[in-house]
Amino acid sequence: MSEQRTGYLGTYFDKDLILLLVKVARVFSWVVVVFYAIQWFVQFGVDLLSILRGFWVGLGFTDYAMNLIVLFEQPLRGVVYFIVLQAVAQVLLLFMDIEDNTRRISRETAQKEK
Repeated sequence: MSEQRTGYLGTYFDKDLILLLVKVARVFSWVVVVFYAIQWFVQFGVDLLSILRGFWVGLGFTDYAMNLIVLFEQPLRGVVYFIVLQAVAQVLLLFMDIEDNTRRISRETAQKEK
């Protein structure tokens, strides 16, 4: 059985626009994770140079702890943004599949009743 997908006039969204949003969300999620990775490497280098130059001499335990927390907080934020954008893309596709399956089942049921 060949299934034809046609635009239904009762659809409240533009299928092409949703697919474009999914592509943009996926690409942007990778851009965000790369940006945060670069930022982490730069921050790591700056902290390493600060240690080697002796700028951390005389700091207390809480100062060291805060510097390490700040070093790992930024990339964690980037990972969260990445996961959220990927999830949004998948949820949009899921909703489109639900809508398409609902219409297909409705058409099949209507054809069986005839």
